[in-house]
Amino acid sequence: MIASILGAIIIGVVIGALARLILPGRQNISIGMTILVGIVAALIGSLIAALFGFANTRGFDWWEHILQLVLAVIGVGFVAGRGITAGRGRGHGGATGRPGHSGI
Repeated sequence: MIASILGAIIIGVVIGALARLILPGRQNISIGMTILVGIVAALIGSLIAALFGFANTRGFDWWEHILQLVLAVIGVGFVAGRGITAGRGRGHGGATGRPGHSGI
């Protein structure tokens, strides 16, 4: 169980970074949020792969990892497009971070 969670975290970090590289342009999303999206995509991808019966194959689980990567690309794109960056980014109204205040 612990090995599965640790594996999902490691795969999530790699998949999150790859998703960010695949997306065109610059994403306004923190590294921590990228890693979190990658971990969530890895866990959801593993669950879907297990439901469809292709999670544990001989050798490298290509289809499972491709599914995880696609989910991570979608997740990073969604988070970057929404400006969900843990307190930074679009929609936070200037230097103070409060809507309607410029901080000057």
